[in-house]
Amino acid sequence: MQGIWTTERIRAAEERLLAVTADGALMRKAAFGASVCAAAMLEEHTGGVSGRRVVLLVGAGNNGGDALWAGVFLRKRGVGVSAVLLKPDRAHPAGLAALRRSGGRVVSVVDSPQWLENADLVIDGIVGISAKGPLRADAAGLLGHVSSPVLAVDLPSGVDPDTGAVAGPAIQATVTVTFGARKPVHVLNPGRCGDVELVDIGLGPELGEPDLRQLDVGDVAAAWPIPGVEDDKYSQGVTGIAAGSATYPGAAVLATGSAVLATSGMVRYAGPAADAVRARWPEVVATGSVTDAGRVQAWVVGPGIGTGHEGREVLRHVLAEGVPVCADADATTIIAKNPEVLDARDPDTPLVLTPHAGEFARLTGGPPGDDRVRAALDAAAEFSAVVLLKGHCTVVAAPDGRALVNVARGSWPATAGSGDVLSGLIGALLAAGLEPWLAAGAAAYLHSVAASAGARGVPVPASGIVEAIPDALRQIRSLTPERV
Repeated sequence: MQGIWTTERIRAAEERLLAVTADGALMRKAAFGASVCAAAMLEEHTGGVSGRRVVLLVGAGNNGGDALWAGVFLRKRGVGVSAVLLKPDRAHPAGLAALRRSGGRVVSVVDSPQWLENADLVIDGIVGISAKGPLRADAAGLLGHVSSPVLAVDLPSGVDPDTGAVAGPAIQATVTVTFGARKPVHVLNPGRCGDVELVDIGLGPELGEPDLRQLDVGDVAAAWPIPGVEDDKYSQGVTGIAAGSATYPGAAVLATGSAVLATSGMVRYAGPAADAVRARWPEVVATGSVTDAGRVQAWVVGPGIGTGHEGREVLRHVLAEGVPVCADADATTIIAKNPEVLDARDPDTPLVLTPHAGEFARLTGGPPGDDRVRAALDAAAEFSAVVLLKGHCTVVAAPDGRALVNVARGSWPATAGSGDVLSGLIGALLAAGLEPWLAAGAAAYLHSVAASAGARGVPVPASGIVEAIPDALRQIRSLTPERV
């Protein structure tokens, strides 16, 4: 599990490390790492390093200092380096002096377009993690002259470091090199950051527990339930699906199918789409009503059930069963309109809510806004539930303050019915006994892998995502050692 820290925590850790480090040593270590990334980019995009042209966009303070020192190290490899000083009177003195000694060139903002247009690589050192808001006019005016790959130092300038929000002109990075630890921007706006390279500067012992986490393939493989020699269909987890209607039978088929293929030991379906579910998934025990469903170890409720009286009664019954519940789609709308329905739930019974932005606004009274992590955490505390806020970067927040983010591998899951597939995966993991926060995070991870596997570079419907679940599980398992 990879850790991510807010900029406030990073700055505090850096101050502690700087207090016991020789003056300037930390910056030079970071800058050397940035120069290695820059050289690799030059090799990849131009086939060489020596003789290539690099332009530094240098702002005030330490981020500009990192860029200047990176230029010094690149000069030692025969790279032509030109520095555009956006704040000449506030450029890092030691870094600027070192660049000049190395033979680097300093050019004015007015003269910089010709240098930018002929660069093989641009290094963005305009602002650091303390900056907020879009690029100012002088820096923004240079963006149109950049046609080469861009290496951002710590973060793309103009992108909010803690939320990833872009409120105006901002750098589009090909690669972002960051130091000591990853920041929220790197996972909340991966499109702006490009590939993220982490340079170890010894910050780890100063960081403490992360503010945000990201699951990796090993975490998901280790968490995903694999039957053992003593297991049977009941011990692996019985998942109940309360979904679909005469109008929306597909929601039932999709949610049920994903639970079946998630290796759930047994799936019970309850609702008016029982015939459609049986026809597609004959292994499912299907009944017409949740009152006749039999014993389950977790429920998925909401996709396609409608928001009227019948839907409310289904949700109320499921919440009163005393087992973990994943409430999706129409269930979130019912809760938003009729919050008293939650009175049927024992507060200690796990609940996972899975809203998209519109459903989130209905649930909480307002949209998630730029700070989606904070919004999800606040909602998790309000509802005493795990909240999975859907999006290209899906945020999973727990009432105890833990948060993780899953970055999609593309936009293929943005299709009708995709959320029904995700809810079935979550339900299967809840039934297998996974802790709700981890269940939601692991399901989101597998969902994105399945969407990518099913798409293979072309649009894929939600049914294709369901069919790709076994392939996605095989991919995840193939990257980890066999467990006995």
